[in-house]
Amino acid sequence: MSEPDQNTIEPPLAELPIAVSEAGFYSGFSKHVTIPSKIIVSLLIVWAIAFPLNAGKVLGIANTTLIQMFSGWYVWLVGGFLVLSIVLAALPASGRLKLGREDDVPEFSRFSWFAMMFGAGLGIGMLTYSTGEPLAHLQNNPVIIAGNAAPLTESAVRSAYLYSFLHWGFSAWAIYALAGLSIGYVAYRRGLPLTIRSGLAPLFGRHLTGLPGHLVDIVAVVATILGISVTLGLGVEQFVHGLHRIGLGDWLISEDQTASTAAIVIALLVIVGASTLSALSGVGRGIKWLSNLNLVLSLVLFTAFIIAGSALVGIGIFGQGLIDYLFALPALSFGGASSDGSAIGDAIAQWQLDWTVFYWAWWIAFAPFVGMFIARVSKGRTVREYVLGVVLAPALMCFVWLTLIGGTAVDLVLSGAGEGNIIGTVISDQLFATIAALMSSPLAYIFSILVVVLLLTYVITSADSAILVVNTINSGGNDGDHGRRHIIFWGVAIALVVGSLLVVGGLGAIRTAMIIGALPFSLVSALLALAVVKAIWRDTIRMRHGVDCTPLPADSLGEDNPV
Repeated sequence: MSEPDQNTIEPPLAELPIAVSEAGFYSGFSKHVTIPSKIIVSLLIVWAIAFPLNAGKVLGIANTTLIQMFSGWYVWLVGGFLVLSIVLAALPASGRLKLGREDDVPEFSRFSWFAMMFGAGLGIGMLTYSTGEPLAHLQNNPVIIAGNAAPLTESAVRSAYLYSFLHWGFSAWAIYALAGLSIGYVAYRRGLPLTIRSGLAPLFGRHLTGLPGHLVDIVAVVATILGISVTLGLGVEQFVHGLHRIGLGDWLISEDQTASTAAIVIALLVIVGASTLSALSGVGRGIKWLSNLNLVLSLVLFTAFIIAGSALVGIGIFGQGLIDYLFALPALSFGGASSDGSAIGDAIAQWQLDWTVFYWAWWIAFAPFVGMFIARVSKGRTVREYVLGVVLAPALMCFVWLTLIGGTAVDLVLSGAGEGNIIGTVISDQLFATIAALMSSPLAYIFSILVVVLLLTYVITSADSAILVVNTINSGGNDGDHGRRHIIFWGVAIALVVGSLLVVGGLGAIRTAMIIGALPFSLVSALLALAVVKAIWRDTIRMRHGVDCTPLPADSLGEDNPV
């Protein structure tokens, strides 16, 4: 296909007006997005609180149906995201383009940039699953189901880490990277609002100023609230188990070893209260400070495990696991969750639905939040630096965390030193059980307190980042000062969603609600990927013809202006 004639090449769309109220309670906010989003989330809360049995039943049916129906869609979509991220970073034409003008420089240092990405993206999950996931896969995974390894033995370690790396590796961060890139590219190069609908402007142009754009942002807000609810649900459960470990009373834990209702309420009051205060202070102050504290405390815990844990075992697992992962990644990225009709095939397919497909849905539900947040803190970086920083660095850190912290737990279990104490506990308590089995009582108590504090800072960072992202979307991309009342509303709403669903059906109910919210945004995510490809392709053509690719917003741009 031939390129357009030079005379027909125009600058990209540099304006996407989003109507916001000029006065009143919703001053500075789009009523078309904010009010429907609040209504949808409020109805979910009322439903879960007023009709808990019905809510639990419906969510259970929805979970089974949606996961089975759309498993192939999720698998191929996430695999495609990873391939596209690699291509955009590798190609010279796209890799050298900057998220901003040529003279723009990054707002944050690489240390703060990485700390904020890791804290907002996977911090809480890593504290829960650093031990929980390797131990779960050590007991059951497709290799074990197929009879090629025995559970809780050395033969199951490699496959346990193969799937742990898959779920926390490059694929997860590629989802975030493309969502953030599509938004940041048009926001910082073209001056479009920092919101989800702007990322689709290369495909739909000014049509996004109306109903289609409102629907996209509403879907993003609801997905963000449900995605962060899963993470906060994990955080609340582990936070309560940590308080129990440091001796604050048996009332914190119910008979089934989950957090008691009273403990959930108190934990949410502390977490959401602190998160709301941090959100009121903005990204440059509260969130940046907490993110740096997260990374420092993580390094302290990490160092302790290097000294006292099974560091040599972890190094061996990391090396072997990384090789296994890289070789298996192409097949695993596009391998569906279908069965061959045999009992073993059915069991493997169900395992993939319960683990891999769930993870892909979780990361996609988290994409508007993490993608928007990463875009917010990534201005001035090239596409190559952005993709490598977002996809590779955090994923490798997850691998190190899984192999050192989780490897120590695996080593304790296989040696017999912690099998009953670690395997016999719920996933939210396994990190604390590992510390107790590894260290003497006084030292274990100190580091349990450190984990509780670290967990609290991670939870607060994730929640306040989500609140700010939701308000940015609701305000038409304005990432400046937001109304205090709206920040408080979303803080309370998140607490009620997490609390009501935890009481209705535990973490399973939150996971199911998230899967429902992730489905419509998965389509938006696919369109965002196509949009950023088109935007970069068009900019490379403009650059070859000397047309400005980073214009300032101008009223003179027509409705049919190419994007």
